[in-house]
Amino acid sequence: MPEENSQALAKAKAFFEKARKVAETNNIDYAIDMYLQGLRYSPDALEEGHLPLCELALQRQGRGGKKPSMVEKMKHLRGKTPLEQMLNAEYLSVKDPEHLPFAETMLKAAVAGGYTKTAGWIANLVFQKNNAVEKPSVQTYILLKDCYAALGQFDKAVVACQRAARLRPNDGDLAEEFKNLSAEMTMARGKYDQGGDFRKAIKDREEQEKLQDQASVVKTEDYRITAVEDARKKIAQNPNLPANIFNLADALSDMENDQTENDAISLLENIYQAKKDFSYKQRAGEIRIKQLRRKIREAKVCLETNPDDVQIKTALEQLSGQLHNAELEHYQLSVQNYPTNLAAKYEYAIRLVRDEKYNESIPLFQEAQKDPRRKIASMNQIGYCFFMKGWLADAIDVFTKALESHEIRDDATGKELRYNLALVYEQQGDTEKALEIYRKIAQLDFAYKDVSQRVDKMRSQKTEPTSQ
Repeated sequence: MPEENSQALAKAKAFFEKARKVAETNNIDYAIDMYLQGLRYSPDALEEGHLPLCELALQRQGRGGKKPSMVEKMKHLRGKTPLEQMLNAEYLSVKDPEHLPFAETMLKAAVAGGYTKTAGWIANLVFQKNNAVEKPSVQTYILLKDCYAALGQFDKAVVACQRAARLRPNDGDLAEEFKNLSAEMTMARGKYDQGGDFRKAIKDREEQEKLQDQASVVKTEDYRITAVEDARKKIAQNPNLPANIFNLADALSDMENDQTENDAISLLENIYQAKKDFSYKQRAGEIRIKQLRRKIREAKVCLETNPDDVQIKTALEQLSGQLHNAELEHYQLSVQNYPTNLAAKYEYAIRLVRDEKYNESIPLFQEAQKDPRRKIASMNQIGYCFFMKGWLADAIDVFTKALESHEIRDDATGKELRYNLALVYEQQGDTEKALEIYRKIAQLDFAYKDVSQRVDKMRSQKTEPTSQ
């Protein structure tokens, strides 16, 4: 990290202290600006600057804070120096924590600027987020591989490279890179053979193994227990710090057993009752949903082994019902407490549709489509609701507009929109238009749902002789 003089450090601390006090008054946006000002003087101040800033971002998101506008994005997407690039990207990431490219830009700038503590932290954060999504990005893993290697953290670089290689199993360059990084890691761990301090090398190696465990998707039992112990120590030192409370809850949840998960839920629920801050109840709801999904996965595995077991089938049905009710309540409360949270509105509306409450779900989907990420999906759901209500002309209008707005007509979303539009035409009695759409889908993907059967059926009906 570039050297910081005492005067710069003093200015940074003054900004951090002001940011902390401003945050206590719930003036979050101003506090964010103060933290970023402080980081200009001390860019690698992880504990004093970046971590509390990250916590503010989550609080702001939980309260329905607006995402950066197009003007803000244009203003902050550039920077003449790595420091400017890092802080500009961090500003955008704070305003939209779920948008991974902002964090990736911040990571690249931190590595380029030599801010090693910050780079290591944000790399771990990006790693965890990419692991958590349904379809991880191979480009993100490659970025992480390069950044970890630049930081000398070859064990993590190996893991990132391995993840990328799994997504591209036929990529020879990644396979070769994996070998090279593995060799670098072995050399780094074996440095004590070249006259170094043996005890220090052993200690460093143990620390690296601990970090590798931390970066792994499937955490070892030992690491999980250690994480709980560490979280309990931190909360004992400062029981009122929200980050400590959430860290302990997450560590307990990661143990993935009923007792620790229930302990995490109770911890958060009790603090919610004391502070009336919905962010705690929201996290408790997320853990409860995660717990039920885990139980459903376990029940499905048991059912695969014993497909005729009535008790397992009954238990699975009960768990599925409990999950639906838990999600319905969770997203309903999220919408009530964070009325500008479009993601919560979309998820709540999805659950209402499952309960056939179309009149309640339609306005929520209409709000949710203001979010560009959910626009097409929301329109698809609105069309479906109109279809189920018997508003066929309106359903056709919505599906048609969704198709016009969707850029890739032949991807999974495009096929679903066209299939739904065809269903409406078929229900309306316009078999010519329905058949034309089904045919186009079949030409693209013959095995898609039941399009081939529908095409055969419609064609046979057309060739049948009419009764005299």
